[in-house]
Amino acid sequence: MIQKESEAERAETPLQRRLEQFGYTLLWLALAVVAVVFALGYLRGEPLVAMFMTSVSLAVAAVPEGLPTVVTITLALGVTRMVKRHALIRKLPAVETLGSATVICTDKTGTLTKNEMTVTKLFVDAAAFDVTGEGYQPVGEIREALGVRREATYLAPSPLTPHPSRVTPDPSRLPSGLRELLTAAVLCNGATLREENGTWQVIGDPTEGALLVAAAKVALRKEALEDTAPFEAEIPFDAERKMMTVIRRTADGTMAYVKGAPDVLLPRCTHRLTLDGLIEPLSDQQQQIMLDTNASLAQQTLRVLAVAHRRLDTHGMNLSTDAVEKDLVFLGLFAMRDPLRPEAAEAVRLCREAGIKTVMITGDHKETAIAIARDLGLHDGDGSALSGHEMNNLTEEQLAQRVEHIAVYARVSAEHKLRIIQAWKRQGAIVAMTGDGVNDAPAIKAADIGIAMGISGTDVTKEAADMVVTDDNFASIAAAVEEGRGVFDNIRKTVHFLLSCNLSEVLVMLFATLLGLPLPLLPIQILWMNLVTDGIPALALAVDPKAPDLMKRPPRRPEARLLDGGRLLAIGGEGLMLGLIALGAFSYSLYGLHQELDQARTVAFTVMVVAQLVHVFNCRSERLSLFQLGVGTNRALVWAFLLSLVVQVAVLTIPVVAPIFKVAPLPIEDWVLMGATGLLPFVVMESIKLLRRR
Repeated sequence: MIQKESEAERAETPLQRRLEQFGYTLLWLALAVVAVVFALGYLRGEPLVAMFMTSVSLAVAAVPEGLPTVVTITLALGVTRMVKRHALIRKLPAVETLGSATVICTDKTGTLTKNEMTVTKLFVDAAAFDVTGEGYQPVGEIREALGVRREATYLAPSPLTPHPSRVTPDPSRLPSGLRELLTAAVLCNGATLREENGTWQVIGDPTEGALLVAAAKVALRKEALEDTAPFEAEIPFDAERKMMTVIRRTADGTMAYVKGAPDVLLPRCTHRLTLDGLIEPLSDQQQQIMLDTNASLAQQTLRVLAVAHRRLDTHGMNLSTDAVEKDLVFLGLFAMRDPLRPEAAEAVRLCREAGIKTVMITGDHKETAIAIARDLGLHDGDGSALSGHEMNNLTEEQLAQRVEHIAVYARVSAEHKLRIIQAWKRQGAIVAMTGDGVNDAPAIKAADIGIAMGISGTDVTKEAADMVVTDDNFASIAAAVEEGRGVFDNIRKTVHFLLSCNLSEVLVMLFATLLGLPLPLLPIQILWMNLVTDGIPALALAVDPKAPDLMKRPPRRPEARLLDGGRLLAIGGEGLMLGLIALGAFSYSLYGLHQELDQARTVAFTVMVVAQLVHVFNCRSERLSLFQLGVGTNRALVWAFLLSLVVQVAVLTIPVVAPIFKVAPLPIEDWVLMGATGLLPFVVMESIKLLRRR
């Protein structure tokens, strides 16, 4: 039992804890006011028991006891809505923290892009090929195909021109160098192609699957190649090395097949394979051409992989990474396209309007990352991108000074992600960080909102995360932020409504006592009013649709109070307005119409209920008119209003019920009075909102 209670305490959100503290403060203030009402009433000659009952009822009414229930239901409904938008909340505090997020650090592949890799270009020696659905189209020399001026440092991007001749999809007729490039890509590969219902499915990493598909277009299949080259050993891909190696036994001896980032793999190559299958030394000039080609393709938002191989003398050889991945023969480049998700750019724009900075983190080449960031509207200049290598040259203080101006990080590792999080937090930002690998867990845990990928994420990452995005989509993260803001906004609306109504009840009794008037409300009426207005309408307000300008407001600071000075002033003013309306109706009935005290109390009782029910519509927005929001956009609130109103009319009109609530029959002029005064809060608040908008 003790364990369950401690778990429940840990599950409380910061908002719930603040509300609990606020409730205690409100309780003591209410008790102080109630004590004053009791003392004044008793000294004025009111019966002791009657004043005690009235004071107790007033104390109960003053404290919004339904608030914890409303907050819990609002948070639960927010979590449900997030699930429908592909965001699974694992830790309840994340719901409200999302509304405070100022920075979202997101992966590129699969989150901003579709993670549907397709090989579009091949480069072997000096030859370039377009990859089509029917095979390969040779397009001449690399420089000619890319339209590069010889003096250019980086190759200018331009589309490859199709050539009428095509390579026949027959591996025996492929140029030797091209066939060896494709063979190495297939044998250094952990993915498989599987035929299901007449279509081919990639099982494994999409990048490796794209290589298998490119080879399959010329009938080079993994199963057949593996039969002639059995697996011997593997050096897995590593984020630091950015390469992977598979060692196989072939007819030509033991071969190491290597693939990885061109800028990392090329310096490890000493030779190259020509298109005709000859092995020649790799000159510095030829290496620079390949690096320039890589940069040019990266500027076209293409992801580039380099492939190499090496014959090994396994007799007494050390098969460590450093021993194997050196003196390689460069085979060529694969260029792949991973299209952007169609909704990604719009989601980035919405975040920008909401004052949230989106930061893209990727292991891709810096030029690729910059090109994609431009398409997304993230990159606005050369200074807003940083590579992992450049980060290594920065101290923690230097990174913290620059972090606000950097929107793109390329060639980064998990350690770099952690440094980025820490740098942002030094600037006081509320950071959301996405991740999918085991190594991402420290960064996710360090972030204010850790977000794991539901499809590609590991169990370790999901366990460390506050939220899991079930479709690995950045738009779902933006949607979760919107829902988080909506939850907090609705809780604040509900608190505003409850406090203003409860304050009005206290003020009616206080002013009546100070002015020497008879008590306008009886204990049973106070309790009933609290039940009718604090119950169903408050719950309905908690599910109010999100405001039209919700994602155009700046993020809420996490240390900001639920009710700031301006809102507390508004609550006080609205409570005073409601109290004066009810007290005015009571006084007019008692002294203007010269009615009996029971009738005047019935009028005050009903006016207070109707005014509070009308006021719930005022609390939907501080600035926007109800007609701008739409009366029917919150149907739950309309039904709650009508139900509460019908119940109140029943109390007044059903003879059996009337004695319980001590209400008296009313003439028609009182019904007109109650209807007119009950609508006054709406008229007053709409006029104030009009002035605010102007």
